[in-house]
Amino acid sequence: MSILDGKVAIVTGAGQGIGLEVCRKFLSCGARVILNDIDEALAVQVAASLNTKNCIAVAGSADDTGIIKKMIQTAVQKFGSVDIAVANAGITIFGDFFEYTQENFQKVIQTNLQSSFFLTQQAAIQMRQQKSGGSVVLMSSVTAHQAHRNLSAYGMSKAAIEMLAKNLVLDLSPHSIRINAVAPGATNTERTLQDKNYQTVWSGITPMGRPASTTDIADAVCFLASDQARHITGQTLVVDGGWTSVSPEP
Repeated sequence: MSILDGKVAIVTGAGQGIGLEVCRKFLSCGARVILNDIDEALAVQVAASLNTKNCIAVAGSADDTGIIKKMIQTAVQKFGSVDIAVANAGITIFGDFFEYTQENFQKVIQTNLQSSFFLTQQAAIQMRQQKSGGSVVLMSSVTAHQAHRNLSAYGMSKAAIEMLAKNLVLDLSPHSIRINAVAPGATNTERTLQDKNYQTVWSGITPMGRPASTTDIADAVCFLASDQARHITGQTLVVDGGWTSVSPEP
């Protein structure tokens, strides 16, 4: 069943990892996709590797409103609408609270929050004009729910994203636009698997016995983006194999 037939989606931070898997999932479910990444060469290469006319790369920083507007315009010009927006772009900068720098703090807030806020804003403006509703999915984290050493700024930014999803129910619901968040736990990606102990450590402390795969997260995003979740808005879906229920530190 192609649950996203006819839908047009924008996915930021999609050059690899969760974002790329979300693009693959959306395409397999019938959507057409604008794939964004800050790395232009990577974005173009990955979009081409998907071997479909239904995926177009738009490179640039997802916290730049000019790039966001370009993504919206490209979606409308090439595919006719914007029906789904997935604010996946984000960065993690670990650091001891007592030594955390203003520069790193601002990078985390700008990349994680500014990109999510303004993608939602611009996508919702387009959806409102279309008068056909839409769905926004924000990318949170289990660190919005449980303390994690050396991730105070990151966890704060992700908690703010969940509040954004809740708060915007008031603004978006009158226009039949839903907004939700997905909070992944430990997930095997190109970045996390650079740590040779990652798989072993997180398999040991996750009740389901393994970290998430990118497919696990993409499936949750696709569900919330689709009409199967048509009466769900303002919520956060935690996908963590049960880790937040017990929360042992890695």
